[in-house]
Amino acid sequence: MTLILASASPRRAELLKQAGLAFEIIEPAVDEDMTGGGDPGNMVVELAQKKALDVTRRLDSGFVLAADTVVVCGGQILGKPVDDDHARRMLESLSGKEHEVFTGLALFDAGPAGFETGFSRTKVWMKPLEKEHIDRYIKSGEPLDKAGAYGIQGRGAVFIDKIEGCYFNVVGLPLSLLFELLLRMKVPTWLSRRDGGNG
Repeated sequence: MTLILASASPRRAELLKQAGLAFEIIEPAVDEDMTGGGDPGNMVVELAQKKALDVTRRLDSGFVLAADTVVVCGGQILGKPVDDDHARRMLESLSGKEHEVFTGLALFDAGPAGFETGFSRTKVWMKPLEKEHIDRYIKSGEPLDKAGAYGIQGRGAVFIDKIEGCYFNVVGLPLSLLFELLLRMKVPTWLSRRDGGNG
């Protein structure tokens, strides 16, 4: 069994390793623009499906995993910032507020067995942020490749007051949901091995 991660995200790759899964990486070539609104849960699942399908079409066998994450605050959907000014506006909009993080997963079988999808939602409360702290955080470079312009697993952790739900969902890969999808697709993991080994 070959598990393919359809993502260039180092954070998702690290979480798969942490979960004891062996995998390869093939980056999808998909437009991630999500302007136009809609239900965020459906949106992240739909985009994850597009990513997984793009990679699946290049393969004869294997299981392809794709994910997409957005932040929702006050009805506004926040993806990755395009530049420093965009990141600053995102962080200012999140400052002192509750928001939600949605991650959609899609697991495709490159053979004939179909696919499974799902999404996870986590509530996050961010502390009020001072302008100089936002500026220093942006100068670190960390916000630019992250939905909502912050990384809870990095320096952005100091801005988070509390969360309700799956922490790994906020990082970008809800592991509990992932293992549900793997079980549904009958993908072998260490949970299904008698020796409990890795890979």
